[in-house]
Amino acid sequence: MEKKIQIDARTALVLEGGGMRGVFTCGVLDSFMDRGIRFPYVIGVSAGACNGLSYMSGQRGRAKFSNIDLLQKYHYIGLKYLWKKRNIMDFDLLFHDFPEQILPYDYEAYFNNPARYVMVTTNCLTGGANYLEEKRSKERVVGIARASSSLPFVCPIVRVDGIPMLDGGIVDSIPLAHALADGCTKAVVVLTRNAGYRKKIQGTRVPSFIYKKYPLLQQAINRRSVVYNEQLDLVERLEASGQAVVIRPEQPVQVGRIERDVCKLTALYDEGYRCGMELECI
Repeated sequence: MEKKIQIDARTALVLEGGGMRGVFTCGVLDSFMDRGIRFPYVIGVSAGACNGLSYMSGQRGRAKFSNIDLLQKYHYIGLKYLWKKRNIMDFDLLFHDFPEQILPYDYEAYFNNPARYVMVTTNCLTGGANYLEEKRSKERVVGIARASSSLPFVCPIVRVDGIPMLDGGIVDSIPLAHALADGCTKAVVVLTRNAGYRKKIQGTRVPSFIYKKYPLLQQAINRRSVVYNEQLDLVERLEASGQAVVIRPEQPVQVGRIERDVCKLTALYDEGYRCGMELECI
């Protein structure tokens, strides 16, 4: 299927999450930056939200560095962090040391970018999605990105504006419907799973003692597979109608959500770059 789109004021770029599978998105976004492809509206979830921040600031290669080079040097994923910090990843490194010292984030470029940028989190109180924007406060930008990336069970709850939040992918992994509700009429959607992928619908439930203070969050986690498959159905319908152009891995992805194999991650990044280059703006 040809991947052509005419970008106008009502065109969205939608970035799925997927943990370390997001290196595919890094490649796609670097290919866009190499060709000067920009969108007036960008929305990202979890890893998509974090990788999208480097796209919004125009820092080509920064997201790849975070996902591959930084991982190779600091090994920031592992059970030792879960034991020491109650987090499967070293968030202090990722959300403080990295943007402030190792490879500083260009907040000025981001704040001055006229495009809208929306990051998705899951509200633990309501069990629904929060769609958050911030173009003035560095601290709030980092807080939203951190919350959007906090995987359930293995990452801590993050408070934004005093509200307990977790990974946006729990309730809206592919926020295409929200982009349309926000006034967009067409979209480029970057997925981190191959065509035809669907989650298995499992009968497991969150044990009552986990997130017992947040019953609506428990329900949202229990329904995640069903909701995700419904979102994929929507993506495919709009792709068939020509309203959405979808960029996705060509083969089943061998990279896990908390993958640490740098060779696998690099190969997936390279595939993302190649697939991103196939988009033709007319």
